[in-house]
Amino acid sequence: MSTIQLKTKSLLAAMLVGLAGSALAEINVGVVVSATGPAASLGIPEKNTFALMPTSIGGEKINYIILDDETNPTTAVKNTRKHLTENKVDVIVGSSITPNSLAMIDVVAEAETPMISMAASAAIVDPVDAKRRWVFKTPQNDVQMSTAIVEHMTNAGIKTVAFIGFADAYGEGWFKEFSKIAEARKIQIVANERYNRADTSVTGQVLKIIASKSDAVLVAGAGTPAALPQKTLKEKGYKGAYYQTHGVANKDFLRVCGKDCEGTLLPAGPVLVAGQLPADNPIKKVALDYTAKYEAAHGKGNTSTFGAHAWDAGLLLQNAVPVALKKAKPGSKEFRAALRDALEGLKNVTVSHGIVNMSADDHLGFDQRARVMVKVEKGDWKLIK
Repeated sequence: MSTIQLKTKSLLAAMLVGLAGSALAEINVGVVVSATGPAASLGIPEKNTFALMPTSIGGEKINYIILDDETNPTTAVKNTRKHLTENKVDVIVGSSITPNSLAMIDVVAEAETPMISMAASAAIVDPVDAKRRWVFKTPQNDVQMSTAIVEHMTNAGIKTVAFIGFADAYGEGWFKEFSKIAEARKIQIVANERYNRADTSVTGQVLKIIASKSDAVLVAGAGTPAALPQKTLKEKGYKGAYYQTHGVANKDFLRVCGKDCEGTLLPAGPVLVAGQLPADNPIKKVALDYTAKYEAAHGKGNTSTFGAHAWDAGLLLQNAVPVALKKAKPGSKEFRAALRDALEGLKNVTVSHGIVNMSADDHLGFDQRARVMVKVEKGDWKLIK
């Protein structure tokens, strides 16, 4: 064999090794969303949003592998394990709801793989212990949003409130945080009811709320199932003020609830009313950018805060991945650890819901700029000035 042939073979071998290396360098993101089941109105816009995300970060190709957990914690865990063992992902994004996200924590912690939840409860990331050091999230905590609601109630002169929430970790988390803040502001909780996401009747709970003669009611639900208590309360003649959580901030909720939700008050991420934000709001530009991209693909007026939670997870990765790439290659334990560290070190990252400043004790990183109060007016969202 000639010297030229040997050199050619060596060059080809080197090229093949290089190609194999670049293939291994692809970043795999394992997405778990509730695209079907009671939380579908959350999961569908999240799923749609991943198609709008960049296909490379830091010069490396990025793959978004999406699995539906059907609003079921057991399926969420199964999907997470599949992502980790079969899809060899570098990071998990999901799930859409609190019970599923809580169930996934043990799995990602054991695998030492970072996870970015798109669910609301503070319990997902707080306290940042040995397991939760691997977990981050993009939605505002129930603590932050409870404070916004109580402030509004106090200013409105509300003295008594009835509570009805999901009979799961979302409802329990909301009651825990809301009741503490309400008590501190001398607002008395005079009824405390629960219902399941898939229930078709809450008449018994509603009659107890009406009997309490409360000044207001807070419904701690998410997506379209949160409409059921309010529609029933309206039907039975409840005259108090209606509050919902940021879990209802999408068009599907407005469609299902219809005229029964007129006048409803809720806290929400700024992206929900991006066009109504003041020109000097630091979040407005990023929020409008996401809104424009989503509406170009799915129609005007169809942006939801839930899709924006997915978009914000993508923005966190766009800022953290280049940092992690300086320390290790994707597909390795070292890269996953470096990505976790990079996420925890993010500072002053503007996303569609707020400005993120992570720390070793805070894996959400939002301040009060991540919330606004909104009113349902003529079937749409209206920023309360």
